[in-house]
Amino acid sequence: MATAILALPDTGTDVDLDESTASERPWQTLVWNDPVNLMSYVVHVFRTYFGFPRQTAELLMLAVHHDGHAVVAEGAREQMELHAQAMHDYGLWATIRKAPL
Repeated sequence: MATAILALPDTGTDVDLDESTASERPWQTLVWNDPVNLMSYVVHVFRTYFGFPRQTAELLMLAVHHDGHAVVAEGAREQMELHAQAMHDYGLWATIRKAPL
């Protein structure tokens, strides 16, 4: 892990800047809206696969329905790829992306 100490010119204050944090943003699994799956089925998948409580699963399903997609998981890229593949196995459309800054 690379760490740099910077002296700010206007205050002279030392700041510990962890360079690896900026480049190691987490990844996200997104589930996208589709014209095929029923909303109740999407809730079922979210509860079954992710173990979300009913209320969380319903809120995520509504985000998928109204916003076109929802972030259902965040973490290491490999895990997010596994989640996306699992969503495909359930017949849902899912992708991964780096979490926005």
